[in-house]
Amino acid sequence: MGARKGFRLFPRERWRALRVEKSVRRVLPRSLLGRSLLIVLFPLLITQGIALELYYGNFLGVVSRRLTSSVTAEIVLSLNALERLKNPADKEWFVAQAREQLQLIEIWRPGAKLSRVGSTHVLGPMDDDLVRSLRQAISYPFFISWRHFHHTVRIYIQLPDGVLEIDTPRKRLDMGQIWLFVAWTVGSTLLLFTIAGLFMRNQVRAIRQLALAAEQFGMGRDIGPIRPAGAQEVRKAAVAFNRMQDRITRFVAQRTGVLAGVSHDLRTPLTRLRLSLAMMPREGAVCAEVMTEDLNEMIGDIAEMEHMIDSYLAFARGEGSESVQRVEVQPFLEDVVAAARRANVHVRAVVVEPGLFAHMRPDAMRRALGNLFDNARRHGASVVLSARAVAGGVSIVVDDNGPGIPPERRAKVLRAFESGHGGGTGLGLTIARDIVRAHGGEMELESAPEGGLRVRLYLPD
Repeated sequence: MGARKGFRLFPRERWRALRVEKSVRRVLPRSLLGRSLLIVLFPLLITQGIALELYYGNFLGVVSRRLTSSVTAEIVLSLNALERLKNPADKEWFVAQAREQLQLIEIWRPGAKLSRVGSTHVLGPMDDDLVRSLRQAISYPFFISWRHFHHTVRIYIQLPDGVLEIDTPRKRLDMGQIWLFVAWTVGSTLLLFTIAGLFMRNQVRAIRQLALAAEQFGMGRDIGPIRPAGAQEVRKAAVAFNRMQDRITRFVAQRTGVLAGVSHDLRTPLTRLRLSLAMMPREGAVCAEVMTEDLNEMIGDIAEMEHMIDSYLAFARGEGSESVQRVEVQPFLEDVVAAARRANVHVRAVVVEPGLFAHMRPDAMRRALGNLFDNARRHGASVVLSARAVAGGVSIVVDDNGPGIPPERRAKVLRAFESGHGGGTGLGLTIARDIVRAHGGEMELESAPEGGLRVRLYLPD
């Protein structure tokens, strides 16, 4: 039972740890630049906080207590002297001496009463230290005003027969250097953080350029070699990317060249065979009627072989060397539909949003849409073509009213040499999908509203 209980508790603790991790991820910045700046900022803030605590909590506190103790001792001395001196002339003499020697300006207000006691508060420990020191030294109520004058601190002491006002220079109690230290702490933090941000931004810019180049190359766009920049590791990654791009481009070119040569070699004997069959006599001989049907079947087989060769070559060629262009969608689709109608494809309607543009290779997209139209024509279906803008790109939808493809077979028919309902080379949908993916988009097979097949093409901006 104990082992089973432990087994039950472990997933719960793990779930709590995952929740904490998700919460931390939600708070942390997602970009590399933001996280790198946090790595710099946290130690910097901790270091400056420790320095501020050492200065503010130790040195400033010790100095403040010494200053307030000195001023308190002089105030106590003044009170004792004024209490012992009974002659008014002697009191005036002592007040004058306190002003000259102790820098204390004393004003006696007989019969006055304090309205409040305590102290106003300022930045630093000196206000609390002065209150604490006076409470320990004298037994009379008092009030300290730090904001009555800019350069003077006024202390009101309630005596039995009146109030004694004592003004002391603020510089004797307040350490103005704390502002300089705080300014230096904040300024140095901002300066170091700004310098780190500039350096990190340069490093992240190189990584972003590398990511953009990889994305563009993955979409089939010829971007050329990228210039290595940034840290040594990023430069090595850029050099490796350039080498990879060169090897892939060279491989695709060799593959296309070999298959083009194979296609040319196959076309030559097929052309000779077609010419020989066309020149064979079909009339005036006893066997002409018998051979006519065979000859027609042979000619049909040759046409089928040529169509298969064209399909294989298109599948192998892929995008070729065609460059990406910004194309207005409506005229482009109207041109594609016109060519399809000439090939006996029944296109019932074309619905395109006005002013719609897309980045594409026009010839490759014509081949992709042509394959979709040809697929509909072979199954005796009519087509409805539409296009509209979606988030981040353009969506082109081809709907037909044919037999459609069951959902369980849609993934299979997108494989090479797989035909949906028999016949054909099984490359039409595969070629169309590869062309769209080479543009950085995606092709999906769905059910059309009329029960046929819906092919949805997505082209990113």
